[in-house]
Amino acid sequence: MPVLSLNESLLFTSMLFSVGLAGMLVRRNLVFMLMSLDVMLNASAVLFVAAGARWHDASGQVMFLMILALAAVETSVGLAIILCLHAQGRPTLDADTGNLLRG
Repeated sequence: MPVLSLNESLLFTSMLFSVGLAGMLVRRNLVFMLMSLDVMLNASAVLFVAAGARWHDASGQVMFLMILALAAVETSVGLAIILCLHAQGRPTLDADTGNLLRG
């Protein structure tokens, strides 16, 4: 299996991060924004693995596991907040209606 060079890995992760950033800026649905944030976190995790493989260090894989755990926690907390907002009668998941929240 061919191994990607560091430049190819940087190009791949920057494109993946850009797709996630574009998804965050363009889509206004909270679920799609969470998915885009996960794509951005996964791009940074892949970059840590590529850098660790380049310098023959296992710390890139350790950081990958930490970022993966962070992404799982972020997704679960975000979905819990979305479900609470929907259960309280919020009619839409549009992020622009966030100013309607009250204490």
